[in-house]
Amino acid sequence: MIGLVALVALLPLLGAVFAAAGARARLAGTAMVIGGVGSLLAAIALAVWVVRHGHFEAMSGFVYVDALGSFFTVTIAIVVVLAGLASIAYLRTEEERGDLSTFQVRLYNVFFSLFAAGMMGAFLTGNLGLLWVLIEASTLASAVLVGLEAHQRSLEAAWKYVIVSSFGVTIALVATLFLFYSGAALHLTSAERLTWPYLFLHAHGLAPASVRLAFLLSVVGYGTKVGLVPMHTWLPDAHSEAPSPASAMLSAALLNTGMYAIIRFLAITKVAIGALFPDNVLLIFGFLSITIGVLFMVQRGNFKRLFAYSSIEHMGIVAVALGFGGLLGLYGALLQILCHALGKTVLFLSSGHLVLGYRTRQVSEVRGVLGTLPLAGGALLLASLAVAGTPPFGVFLSELTIVRAGFSTTPLLGGLMLLLLAVGFVALIGSTLHMASGEGPPSAVAYAHPSARVIAALPLAGGLVVLALLGVWVPSALNEILLHAIRAIS
Repeated sequence: MIGLVALVALLPLLGAVFAAAGARARLAGTAMVIGGVGSLLAAIALAVWVVRHGHFEAMSGFVYVDALGSFFTVTIAIVVVLAGLASIAYLRTEEERGDLSTFQVRLYNVFFSLFAAGMMGAFLTGNLGLLWVLIEASTLASAVLVGLEAHQRSLEAAWKYVIVSSFGVTIALVATLFLFYSGAALHLTSAERLTWPYLFLHAHGLAPASVRLAFLLSVVGYGTKVGLVPMHTWLPDAHSEAPSPASAMLSAALLNTGMYAIIRFLAITKVAIGALFPDNVLLIFGFLSITIGVLFMVQRGNFKRLFAYSSIEHMGIVAVALGFGGLLGLYGALLQILCHALGKTVLFLSSGHLVLGYRTRQVSEVRGVLGTLPLAGGALLLASLAVAGTPPFGVFLSELTIVRAGFSTTPLLGGLMLLLLAVGFVALIGSTLHMASGEGPPSAVAYAHPSARVIAALPLAGGLVVLALLGVWVPSALNEILLHAIRAIS
């Protein structure tokens, strides 16, 4: 089993090895995708093993895999494969146009792979200290991707991202230390007092005041990674300035990594002090995030910033679902994480077609995408409908489950969520319809090479097909791992 875990965490580094060794961009990109596919297959095999045999632990808890970690691992591995495929075509076009140098493309391949490996490793450890280290490493690797284009705006966004995220991660470290000291009265070794399964089992013996403070700080600290309001200020800038495949990784993968850490703290806190305090904290931060995200989505400015604010809204929805709690709330939260990851990946990859074809990121300057770039226009419209929660896509099912959880606990909050979702739907679909319809410039070309067009189309089609299937049918294997994940933390 330890070999399978190692494959999941280390195979994404294959692209970095080839790029650092001086391989040509296309070869390094191909290696990156092969490593991602291998990691995905290993993650699926690991998830199957965990569902059949229970959790796996080694090296005093530094390696720990349960159903929740397996679920996140498979989700992020899918995003890595889709974004890696899109990166090949995107970088090739940018390099041929002279917008990126050979060195920048090599840098992208190295840090994309490091970014992916760091996130995958975060789900495969039970040690909260190592979890913190891996999330911080992911931050540093992804910061290079944000500032890759080396323009004034992208460099400014990268610095802002590093400063705000590092401040948040520092708060998360303090949260980890408070949780460590909350177990001072327990007869556990130092390593066990940082290993979440042991803390979870002995949560009744933890100091309540320290646990309460640790959870609040974890929501603020890791919530900075998630983009929860008011710690969200880095997110729109970073998402809008990074290359589009990197934006997909930030939105669909990095945000979920931060949410995973919060879920681990939530599980311990609920056992230690009850559900009232952590649920209320998540509901407050969640509804704030949904409200601010929706309000900024109404503005028609940079379309990548629009999608970034949509991510803030969706992470708020997940936080609210966790705050609602119960089987429906937790099930809806996990399903929302998966469906949002797929939908936002397709949405940001579609935006890459628009950036290359129209040479702008402004909603007002993009018209007639359906006629000018039919593939990008169709994917953009369908992904927007999916992310906005339109049936038959999976987000509709997850949000319906969350709203049901809200009405079963607090009908007023369930109604408030419905209202905010309706406003967000109108804002997102209104902007994408504006870009998709009308008459566009006849000269807009995203990918000139037929091979690049085929490669760029694969992740769009694959993501949309899975999203549509999840809206009408949750496979029994996925349903089983979701239920096992809920049991692991409740």
